[in-house]
Amino acid sequence: MTSTLRQFRSFDRPVRLLLINQFSINVGFYMLMPYLAMHLSGALALTGWAVGLVLGVRNFSQQGMFLIGGTLADRLGYKPLIVAGCALRTAGFAVLGFADSLPALVVASAATGFAGALFNPAVRAYVAHDAGPRRMEAFALFNVFYQTGILVGPIIGLLLTGVTFRLTCLVAACVFAALTLLQVKALPAREPDRTATGTSVLGDWREVLGNRRFVLFSLVMAGSYVLSFQVYLALPLEARRLAGSEAEGTALVAGLFAISGILAIAGQMRITAWCRSKWGRDRSLAVGLVLMSAAFVPPVITAASPDGVGAVAYVPLVLSASLLALATTVVFPFEMDTIVSLSGERLVATHYGLYNTIVGVGIMAGNLSTGVVLDLSRSADAPSTPWSGLAALGAFCAWCLHLLSRPAPATRAKTHGKEPARSYYKK
Repeated sequence: MTSTLRQFRSFDRPVRLLLINQFSINVGFYMLMPYLAMHLSGALALTGWAVGLVLGVRNFSQQGMFLIGGTLADRLGYKPLIVAGCALRTAGFAVLGFADSLPALVVASAATGFAGALFNPAVRAYVAHDAGPRRMEAFALFNVFYQTGILVGPIIGLLLTGVTFRLTCLVAACVFAALTLLQVKALPAREPDRTATGTSVLGDWREVLGNRRFVLFSLVMAGSYVLSFQVYLALPLEARRLAGSEAEGTALVAGLFAISGILAIAGQMRITAWCRSKWGRDRSLAVGLVLMSAAFVPPVITAASPDGVGAVAYVPLVLSASLLALATTVVFPFEMDTIVSLSGERLVATHYGLYNTIVGVGIMAGNLSTGVVLDLSRSADAPSTPWSGLAALGAFCAWCLHLLSRPAPATRAKTHGKEPARSYYKK
């Protein structure tokens, strides 16, 4: 922890402010969102399809609009988009606390999602810009603050929701209102690079979409997000199945989440520094995906166990969550740095925006497929199939990254093996 604080102090004020900003964003978001479905189906008595609609609109308005947010950040500057996003989420969370009709809930949910699409690419691009050659280090620290917010937010939300969900919404809105004022007053403006943007938005999008190496990297990494997001889907479902009781299952799920956060908070900086010195960026990414693949091997051992088998079967599940958390910790800083490199430091926020959109589509398709396979595998008496499939996906993505990191054909022909190979990631 001392070394983390020392690293934090070594950065300039804007980066430090953005790290605190990301911690606060996650605290405000996660104190509310985990309990929203329960509020909608319980206190408001909405039907299942209506709950799904509200949550789906929020997800689409964020994931589907990241490209818009990134484009605006490159054209208008990073600060205005960060401020606008925080202000919009303030309003969205406040409305969620008082809305009791489906149209109002949908509008509020869309506002909270679009707010994330506004500030998310802008924050990452700002960090990359101000950290300069230390951006990999900055993104490692960014993940520490990010994960700490995820740990702290639900605990605060649980206490507040125990009083009333409206109080949770209002406190979350206050967090974002304070963030809005803080950004306005303390975050320095960064003028957009007019030479980086084209004459039209469509022209910028064509340039980003035409960046073949970036698009291929995004598609491969979408697979990694499908795997990392199983901590929200496959692992909790398996935990509840093995636990035998709702209370024990909930405690086990909470423990799995805690493992992810604590590992990132305690080990992120050391893990990043060690991987960087031993393997470098490209190999570290591939190693991270191999670890993700390995994370889904232990559940194969207990997949055939009967429901409610109890604590004996928890060890493989805890090992799975630990490996998945370690893999995510390894991958994140190198992933963020690679996006900037592939962009050629042009239209960085737009690249982040498109990347998040591609990843979001991948997560949606992957979670749907995983859910279907989980259901079918039980009825077909092949319970290990989902875990084997996820492990295979991780291995395939690692192999694809290995291919992408090889020198381009022109480079290989030019060097004749006499010079070090240039990474295919480098633009």
